[in-house]
Amino acid sequence: MTASLPAPRVVVLTGASSGIGRATARELAARGHTLVLAARRAAELDALARDLDPGGTRVLAVPTDVTQGASRRALIEAATARFGHIDVLVNNAGITVERGWWWDDPDPLRVLRVNLDAPIELTRLVLPAMRARRAGHIVNIASVAGLVATNGMYSASKFGLRGFSLALRRELLGTGVHVSVVSPGFVKSEMTASAGLPMPGPDVVARAVADVLERPRREVIVPRGYRAAVWFDRHVPALSDRLVRYGLIRRRYRHAKKT
Repeated sequence: MTASLPAPRVVVLTGASSGIGRATARELAARGHTLVLAARRAAELDALARDLDPGGTRVLAVPTDVTQGASRRALIEAATARFGHIDVLVNNAGITVERGWWWDDPDPLRVLRVNLDAPIELTRLVLPAMRARRAGHIVNIASVAGLVATNGMYSASKFGLRGFSLALRRELLGTGVHVSVVSPGFVKSEMTASAGLPMPGPDVVARAVADVLERPRREVIVPRGYRAAVWFDRHVPALSDRLVRYGLIRRRYRHAKKT
């Protein structure tokens, strides 16, 4: 006799209009979950919602700027007003400094505002109701760059998000609220378009997110092969330095003649 899976849930998903977010929305919808999709690009968001739920009964699109407090509050209020409660928050929205070195960017701290501040603030908004119901799940999309440092601002944000997630999980032990962190390596998305590296599609991350809702886990690294990169960084850091410098930084930023 097989164990029954958890019932479909109301999931708030940020960064839903492209890449990992869009793939995750499709995977969660296919597994029967009710979705509240959040992103800044309203047209793409609405098109995805109509595609996933032509009848408009179980997918709600809410254009959202996660860096703005009023926009975050409006997202949570819209989700609660429509579906009564929120079972799951997936903090997926993320950015990086896409061109050049972060110190040459006019506003590198925007990476921290989107990747770290916003998940913390959204979590603060949903936790009181989850704790009162003694049920809920926070899933934060970090990165292998939060385990193996590769980029000042991006890694800072993802190390921070990972640390926040692991600590929050312990703070919430016994409350009925789960916390999981999913740490992807390079997968195909708008963010990684210029990386020049072989990589799988975002579906591998989408499946990992959907799976932790059914079988909660503290942390998942995907694709699995990136576990080796984490091991090397911890145990053979000098080799990891060379791999990051020659295999990633020079290919990612095309700075071979400047370093």
